[in-house]
Amino acid sequence: MLLVIPISLGFAAAKDEVELTFWSWRTEDVKAYEKFIAEFNKENPNIHIKFIPYRNTEYNTILSTALQGGSGPDIIHLRAYGGMESLANAGYLIPLNDKVPELKEFPEYVLGGATSIRDGKIYGVPFALQHVLVLYNKHLFNELGLWIPKTWDEFLTIAEKAKQAGYIPFANGTKDAWTLETLFGGIGPTFYGGDKYYEAVVAGEKTFESEEMGKAFEKMLELRPYLPDYYTGVSYTDMQMMFAQELAVMWIAGSYEIGTMKQMNPNIEIGAFIVPGETQDVPAYNSIYVDGSYGINADTDHLEEALKFIRFTATRKFGQMFTDELAQISAVPGVIPTVEALKDVVSVANPTPYLMLTAFRYGQPSGSTLLQNELQALMAGTQDIETSLRKIQEGIATWYEPFQK
Repeated sequence: MLLVIPISLGFAAAKDEVELTFWSWRTEDVKAYEKFIAEFNKENPNIHIKFIPYRNTEYNTILSTALQGGSGPDIIHLRAYGGMESLANAGYLIPLNDKVPELKEFPEYVLGGATSIRDGKIYGVPFALQHVLVLYNKHLFNELGLWIPKTWDEFLTIAEKAKQAGYIPFANGTKDAWTLETLFGGIGPTFYGGDKYYEAVVAGEKTFESEEMGKAFEKMLELRPYLPDYYTGVSYTDMQMMFAQELAVMWIAGSYEIGTMKQMNPNIEIGAFIVPGETQDVPAYNSIYVDGSYGINADTDHLEEALKFIRFTATRKFGQMFTDELAQISAVPGVIPTVEALKDVVSVANPTPYLMLTAFRYGQPSGSTLLQNELQALMAGTQDIETSLRKIQEGIATWYEPFQK
């Protein structure tokens, strides 16, 4: 009897080819991710990754709807903190603690952006760290004879000099409420006391109606004379244009703006410093947060292949490509920025957690929504500090247990 054993090497090879889908909100980063994927494919030629970005404002809804319907991508660009928490709690994500050994090298505060507060498990590989501080135009500083201020009074003095010279001291506007949380992230920490206050308010030992927070809000108001004319109508895109076109000397913003500014104006020279305190002996702080992470859909049919890519994103090779291509500060330990402005950010930073994002976006109304809305009213002059702080405290207290004791 002749025994026939079918040999289908061609079919076997084809079967080894796997396509993974990777959803994101980073529509502007398509070319960079194509390069990252091409680098990954050098060692994993059989794993084809399709990067599919959606509009930033629509991404959360599109992703949630797909996951609820039992579909969605294999690899997920995850928001950080509370944005990730809801997906993890619903069972849509795979815990990575034991699957990505590279995470053991990441600092705890970095992993916090991808760790569930409910079960303590890590659901993503963090990709970027963002600092909120003062970005300044080095050329204009030299032209106007300005200097890095060491006190709050000096800070206002250089703002006045810029204004007298016909420039906009700060590009910050207030039309888009979310940008006010960023502005506060640059000013607030120095005056409410950084980590000490953060830890106390998270523990419920202090409230948002404290003297420290009142001081921070006062400083926000002191900045109003140095904002653009009609600042209540100045949008986020207006702010970007003012700084990129070198109409504004400074901008209290996230370090993520540096790459965009260099794209809009390749000749702009950007430096960074922290908002100083009232005296030189008072520590100055800037806010820091994890921008998001890379996670895996719990329903993926290709867990092994997805894990290979996720582990790749935790390597220094990926981290260095990330910072070089996107002018962002990589969350991967040991990666050094090559962009001069980012080097400035890292060298001057004295970071403390970005208050509302890292601690108070886990319930509704979120601390971010409350802070943004109340600051918008405060800066417009339609509400006082006491009322603003009371509304923030009362809103968060509806769901945050340490405030209910």
